[in-house]
Amino acid sequence: MSLVKVELGARSYDIVIGNRIALSHLPENARGGKRLFVFDDKTYELYAGAFAERNEFCFSFGRGEADKRFDKMITICQAAIANHLDRSGELVAVGGGVTGDMTGFAAAIYLRGINFIQMPTTLLAMVDSSVGGKTAVDLPEGKNLVGVFHQPDLVLIDTEFLRTLPEKELHCGVAEVVKMAIGFDEVFFKRLEEMGGKLSKVESFMPDAEDIIRRSCELKADVVRRDETETVSGVRELLNFGHTFGHAMETLSDFSLSHGEGVAIGMVLAGRAAMMRNMWGEAEQMRMIKLLKAAGLPVDVPKTMDFKDILEVMRRDKKNRGGKITLILPRRIGELTVVRDFSDQELEQVWQSAVQGSYHD
Repeated sequence: MSLVKVELGARSYDIVIGNRIALSHLPENARGGKRLFVFDDKTYELYAGAFAERNEFCFSFGRGEADKRFDKMITICQAAIANHLDRSGELVAVGGGVTGDMTGFAAAIYLRGINFIQMPTTLLAMVDSSVGGKTAVDLPEGKNLVGVFHQPDLVLIDTEFLRTLPEKELHCGVAEVVKMAIGFDEVFFKRLEEMGGKLSKVESFMPDAEDIIRRSCELKADVVRRDETETVSGVRELLNFGHTFGHAMETLSDFSLSHGEGVAIGMVLAGRAAMMRNMWGEAEQMRMIKLLKAAGLPVDVPKTMDFKDILEVMRRDKKNRGGKITLILPRRIGELTVVRDFSDQELEQVWQSAVQGSYHD
């Protein structure tokens, strides 16, 4: 079992990582209040029975990204009311990133704020969304446009959940792992390169799962420690590498393109933008692309999408400042930078170069 500490003063908390620990290492509510376990419909079907056997209160809010809406989040608050949770109560998110975001948001506003625990069941949530306190819901205009920062009391990561994960969902999580390695740790990136195709199959990934998750969480915890709410040093913005283009493509696909797939293609586009500015070399670009492909991720843009539509969604991105679209670009493997001076024409050049080119073997 591994332990990672997120150091935030009075808001500090532990990330506990291990196998078959979901129930055995879940502590009692220190405040003595009731708990409500929140699932999406799929995780409810798979796992709620084990929690119900302990006489825990369980609630399912919907299907996932399509239901990541304010009205659905309010149903979590209503379930808390129905189960008589007071200010000593806790919410526990059991599921992927959507479940964690929705539950965290509900915990932040219910009775003006109660505690919550993250129990992520997808690799993407384990290495990214469960850590750092970002909670949000989507609007028709874009992803995560309404939300608050509300840190969990504990993140409990049970790698056994990965055994029921569809391979596509594993790939999505690996996209965020690759993002962390490119952004902050070249040695970690080299280890991922050595694993290669092992990253694409649950069975071959499992022996390394705890170590990969631990290192990803260590890197993110350090970023969150330095810039908890993305306002102090700007370092937390770097976690959005691949997300500006990625979120736009997700939104325009009506989420048929998953978050991890959008981020993977978005990183490739960000690499193209960095190459245009002579910040990033072709050799590094190809190393990134080779690793993403080995992990089963797409690297080519959806040819059916129009750049004007992409640009319109990018204009509404929450990272933008002063009307300028924000891009996170790589300088080298292990280092990223924030750039806000790309013109619309340059962004279109990046997009069109990707449409015209491809990265097939």
